[in-house]
Parts: sequence; structure tokens; C-alpha cells
Amino acid sequence: MVLVAVWWVVGWTLCFRVPRLPAPGASPAAPGSPDSPRPGVSVVVPARDEAHALPTLLRGLARQTRPPLEVLVVDDDSTDGTAAVAVAGGARVIDAVPLPDGWTGKAWACDRGAAAAAGAVLVFLDADTDPGPDLLARVERERARAGGLVSVQPYHRMRRPYERLSAFFNLIAVMGTGIASARPGARVVGAFGPCLALDRATYARAGGHAAGRGDVLDDVSLATRVRASGAPVECFGGRGAVEFRMYPGGIRALAEGWSKNFAGGAASTPIVRLLLIVGWFGACLGTGYSGIRVLVDAVAGGSPSGVDAVIYLAFALQLWWMWRALGNFTVISALLYPLLALGFVVVFAGSVVLAARGAVRWKGRTVRTNPALPDRPKRVG
Repeated sequence: MVLVAVWWVVGWTLCFRVPRLPAPGASPAAPGSPDSPRPGVSVVVPARDEAHALPTLLRGLARQTRPPLEVLVVDDDSTDGTAAVAVAGGARVIDAVPLPDGWTGKAWACDRGAAAAAGAVLVFLDADTDPGPDLLARVERERARAGGLVSVQPYHRMRRPYERLSAFFNLIAVMGTGIASARPGARVVGAFGPCLALDRATYARAGGHAAGRGDVLDDVSLATRVRASGAPVECFGGRGAVEFRMYPGGIRALAEGWSKNFAGGAASTPIVRLLLIVGWFGACLGTGYSGIRVLVDAVAGGSPSGVDAVIYLAFALQLWWMWRALGNFTVISALLYPLLALGFVVVFAGSVVLAARGAVRWKGRTVRTNPALPDRPKRVG
């Protein structure tokens, strides 16, 4: 009981409060009058087979309180009419083919978009994001206040039951960055690729996406280089500012997507924090067994153990509190956390195997997770 209580407390230190992107009037203004002219913002959207997602994003960008200078959709060799949908939505389309050797598809698309952009500020948005009407105003004001790179993890809007399997992935990704830590001065690492904002000079000093052309985690790579250049990186949760729906294509897409990212993400997490996350998640698994017994006893009309019930409900309450800041997870999701934890183990184990093999499949391409391994293909996705 004492050990379980310790890990429960550790969980709170890892994710106590997810900072939300300040509202347009909530942070100090950039130098000069708040009404003074601001630099033009170019929105760059890397897109590969995103015809289904683009209309939502483009409608959101069209209703911004601070309209962008331009919206550039970079078509990464799509086969589903992505370019036509982008043009119909008022975006300018950039063709990102052919893909050069040694580049990931997203890094190349972002690089091409940045090269074609006219604005002094670059905002990179994933095609499946749904921006609130003041997203650009909020990220630009925060970027102007702090300088450097501003990154936002979108609020996860789920519609189908299988999408809840992302619960622990979302939470552990946030824990790994350190942004929600209860410990003052916790080191913040990484960034969130779906929404990145920085000025062109900072982007150039960090080497842009070209400096991390072969990195699967292009967001982590860019953030690391921005910090190394001496500029700050600020990360926020996107509740009330920007949303997304991850992997609507089914469980296979969910497993492939998280497998592509997660083993590499673990490698970028500071070792002490990683060990604490592993220990806390191990406690979730252990208490999940108690939770299953409680649920079985409740369904069967038996009398659950009082100790098991307390442990199970304590972790369920903790997870409900954490998940509610990250997506539309419900109390039911929290009560079923043993099943979600088991799903995490299965997918993460698969990601470790794929990382060891050195490659995964994603959107019809082979993505190298370890370029140092032999038999490297000529092109990466």
C-alpha cells in the first residue's frame, strides 16, 4: 500500500496541470502598442492523402480573428485529391515531389512550405487539426512575447471507442515533455508537431527542417535545435484553442501512428523522468489487476475487496483528472483504465520491435526509425 501510494504521488508530480495557451489578451503584448502592425503569418500545412481532413482545417483558418497572410498546403505526393480540396478551400498548393533521398516526407513538405512562404512568422499545422477562431492570434502573441518556438498539443476529440486506446500515449507524451510537472523548474524537452509557431530568423538559426531531414520525430528535432541556438521553446495544451482527431482510419492506423513515434519519443525523454514514468505506469498496471477484480466482483454481484476498491478508484480518479485536460475522455474511460493500459502495452511493444528492425510503414512509405542500421532503403517516408 505504501509503495502504491508513493507511485500515485509520483503520477501527480509528472502531470499536475497542463498549461493552456494564453488567451490573446492574457499575456503581455509584443513591444509597442498591441494595435501596432504585426508580422505576417504564413500557415504551412504538410499534407499526404488528407482530402478528408483539410476542409475542417481550412474552414477554421478562414474564420480566424487574426487572418493569416497566406495558407500553403504542401501536397506530399497525395493520391486522394488533396490538392483539389486545398484549392477549393482557398489555400495555395505547393507540390512536394519528388522526395529526395534521406528526407522524411513531412520534413520535406515543411521545408518546401517554409521556402515558399512570404510571412515573417511560420505556423506549421497538421492537416487533421481544427483551430479555434483565435488560435493564430494566441500563438502569435505568445511567440512575440517569449520569442523562439511556441508549440501546442491539440485537444484530442474522439468519436469512436477504439480511439480511447490513445489515452496513455497522449498522457505519457505530455509527461515526457515535462510541461505538466508539479516540480518547479522541471526541464522541458521536445515539442508537439501538430502546431508549431516561430519566426523565420529563429527557424533559420535552428537549421529549419533541413537540419533534421531524416528524423522521424521532426518536432523534437526542431525544438532541440531551437534550444541549442539559444532561443526558448514554450509548450502548451490546446484545450479551447485547437483540436484534432487522431487516426480516424481504424485501429491499424492508430497502432502504426503511435508505433512510428513512441519508441523514439522515449529515447528523447530525460532518463530520470523516463524511469519515473515507467514506475508510475507499472503501478497503473499493477493496480489495474485490482481494478479488474473490482469490476468482475461488481458485475457478478459479489463484494469487492475494500483495499482493492480504494486503490482502483484512486488511480481512476487521477487518470480522469489528467485525461480531461488532454481530450474528451470520460469517467468511463478512467474506470476502464486497466484495459487501456493493456492496449498501451501491446502497441508499445510493437513499436519497440519495429524500432529494433529499423523501419515502420506509414501512409504507404517506409519510415526509417534507425538510419544507422544496415539495409537502408534509398528513400524514406
